[in-house]
Amino acid sequence: MKILVCGKGGSGKSTLAALLASKLNDLGYNILLVDADESNFGLHRLAGLPLPEDIMSNLGGKKGFKEKLNKTFPGDDKPFNQKIGIDELPEGCVTEANGTRLLVIGKIHDFGEGCACPMGVLSKLVLSNLVIKDNEIVIVDTEAGIEHFGRRVDAECDLILDVVDPTYESFMMAEKIQEMAQKASIDLFFVLNKIDARVKNSMIKNVDQKKIITRIPQNEQLFLESLEGKTLTAELPAIEPICELIQELKRKKSALH
Repeated sequence: MKILVCGKGGSGKSTLAALLASKLNDLGYNILLVDADESNFGLHRLAGLPLPEDIMSNLGGKKGFKEKLNKTFPGDDKPFNQKIGIDELPEGCVTEANGTRLLVIGKIHDFGEGCACPMGVLSKLVLSNLVIKDNEIVIVDTEAGIEHFGRRVDAECDLILDVVDPTYESFMMAEKIQEMAQKASIDLFFVLNKIDARVKNSMIKNVDQKKIITRIPQNEQLFLESLEGKTLTAELPAIEPICELIQELKRKKSALH
């Protein structure tokens, strides 16, 4: 199963991805955490995982990737031109700790290197060709915004979790993400984050209430761990409804096959 975590910048996407990976791992699933955010360098720290070489760099950077992708005749060296299992991903591009693995698509490393479009192409190639076993779950931490919808990266996933924080921009984005998820025929649920008594009613009324899967309250321990770039250890009961939803969707998917 492939789960995509999206939302506005600063809404808590990486935090949710790391917490969800940890909880699902505790439940016995083999987790691959995919860092598809070309601008954020902190996911590995939050998840307590060593930082691997990103796939784009492994392919020779943007220039090397484009050259391989644009070969006149498709060959074995054309990147991700065939189905691949998690265990077959390039050596050095996957790190592991405590049963959870991390894969990084690519990062903006240098001034003037150009846009992140090649990373979007690579994300789609990887996710579309990645074969997932019954006990494996892939969690994709996307870049901020909705560009990944335009790239159709989301079309390769089974579930979209939109993290909504208490800002009007986040409410507007949630409406647009729901519209796009419906067009893509992908299950979507909202995760209300950083919620407290002051903002609770406003947050609930500004998104589709039927699609709210959980509400994550403000948490001092989580805030301080994130601030210092430490591994997240806070226990949040609000993560459990998401895990229950994922398990139910997996059961339905298995029944169809």
